[in-house]
Amino acid sequence: MAPDAALQKLMEGNGRSASDQLLHPNLTVERREAIVAKQNPFAVIVGCSDSRVPPEIIFDQGLGDLFIVRVAGNVVGPVELDSIEYAAKYLGASLIFVMGHQNCGAVSAVLKGQTAEIEDVANLIAPALEGKKNLSVEAAVKANVVYIVNSLKSLGDQSAVGYLSKAGKLKVVGGYYDLSSGKVLLIK
Repeated sequence: MAPDAALQKLMEGNGRSASDQLLHPNLTVERREAIVAKQNPFAVIVGCSDSRVPPEIIFDQGLGDLFIVRVAGNVVGPVELDSIEYAAKYLGASLIFVMGHQNCGAVSAVLKGQTAEIEDVANLIAPALEGKKNLSVEAAVKANVVYIVNSLKSLGDQSAVGYLSKAGKLKVVGGYYDLSSGKVLLIK
């Protein structure tokens, strides 16, 4: 699937989800059996591990549609990057969607300086907030998403993300999930 078509498919699914018109595609026994031997997700979602933000529901997708990388603060370290690269290079995902969300606890903890149990995550969020003062949680979450998107976009040709992006086969975008409305807003 072309990157722009993948993004459109995600956003259409979010529209259904936000308006309580879920189709629940690809959740049949037939679909499960069809993907036993091979998966071919059209998008990678880099999302937070927060229990309120399950990508398959937010984007109304089913089995085998999305390759999900979830970690507090939707950060990307070496392990997450390996997963993203695998999905892009070997599974054919044409879109990487970095999704932050309203009231993110990890980003909020970094803002408050309360990172005692999440030091590794906090160290990946901190550069996105560096030099920015008096940020709201929403602004900090969005800054974190933009930072991660830019980091992924800046990967050189030595990475699958870099060379697939350069070839027009992969797109990296970011969004912000509003818990109250259920809508995902594109931010980068």
